Amino acid sequence: MAKVLCVLYDDPIDGYPTSYARDDLPVVAGYSDGQTLPTPKGIDFTPGHLLGSVSGELGLRPYLESLGHELVVTSDKEGPDSVFERELADAEIVISQPFWPAYLTPERIAKAPNLKLAVTAGIGSDHVDLAAAIERGVTVAEVTFCNSISVAEHVVMMILSQVRNYLPSYKIVVDGGWNIADAVSRSYDLEGMHVGTVAAGRIGLAVLRRLAPFDVHLHYTDRHRLPSEVEEELGLTWHPSTAEMVPHLDVVTINAPLHPETEGLFGDKLLSTMKRGAYLINTARGKIADRDAIVRALESGQLAGYAGDVWFPQPAPADHPWRTMPHHGMTPHISGSSLSAQARYAAGTREILESYFDGTPIRDEYLIVDGGALAGTGAHSYSTTK
Repeated sequence: MAKVLCVLYDDPIDGYPTSYARDDLPVVAGYSDGQTLPTPKGIDFTPGHLLGSVSGELGLRPYLESLGHELVVTSDKEGPDSVFERELADAEIVISQPFWPAYLTPERIAKAPNLKLAVTAGIGSDHVDLAAAIERGVTVAEVTFCNSISVAEHVVMMILSQVRNYLPSYKIVVDGGWNIADAVSRSYDLEGMHVGTVAAGRIGLAVLRRLAPFDVHLHYTDRHRLPSEVEEELGLTWHPSTAEMVPHLDVVTINAPLHPETEGLFGDKLLSTMKRGAYLINTARGKIADRDAIVRALESGQLAGYAGDVWFPQPAPADHPWRTMPHHGMTPHISGSSLSAQARYAAGTREILESYFDGTPIRDEYLIVDGGALAGTGAHSYSTTK
């Protein structure tokens, strides 16, 4: 029998839903790069229902208990007396989401001698210390591409909300006002702006494709240059590095994984090279941006706006300065946890577990660490050294 420890975010304040705004989900046939959607042997949930909170359990309990395994689900993950810390000691599998990450530090991995598999229900496994996982022989897997389009849509929404000054304008209405001059004094057209992405993987490329119809000038930087036909199709300008790209841009969107090369990348030095009044959108990871440098750039006017839904730590404390800094459009980490995305990442988690318990290979595109080394998607996207 294996103990499966699953860390999920809390249920809604008013309780787990008994009904939903929509009755079904649109049918998505496959991913744009040809990768198939998750293909588990079965599911025990209704697509479109809330699966990522504690009561949703990612739909895993019937499956795991039918095999005689133990499933522990909790949202309590912080500190030495947390449920996560107590249950980790004899857990064989840990599952968590980027939105409510169970941080598997070297110290925690050392305290979990039975740990064999860490699964990210979503994409982005930086909450697992990959070097420690490699050293201990722990397999790390995530559900690659499951919510990439969800995040890309969120990026486009945030770009438009910042450039068009949507959030303050909405608040004027809620407050009973009609202050047109106040609303439009920070509102611009996106058309004609220079917009670039830091990283052009699944999310970054999807963002570029969705922005192309807005008649903007598109830029990107990535360690893996896109095929020339894609650059020509979208009219992309490639830059060798982030530092060389950002001075040319009106809008910068970060779509890179967090690893030693990207941690703290957007600090005072890099921000000072950006055009005054540029917008920065970060749905990647909070630690890619220096917390206090972002606040200073907004207060000085170097940045016209900052929007994102990633923080460090997560959940962010009530006094986190990004909650109150000027001209921000922050959300809790929701971009990749739409009900549509949850159906995919719950199914993908089930597929990974089926492979693990059946003793069959986990899909290469799901692997981050395996066999004591970066593997699959991890070998392409992550680095464990500077």
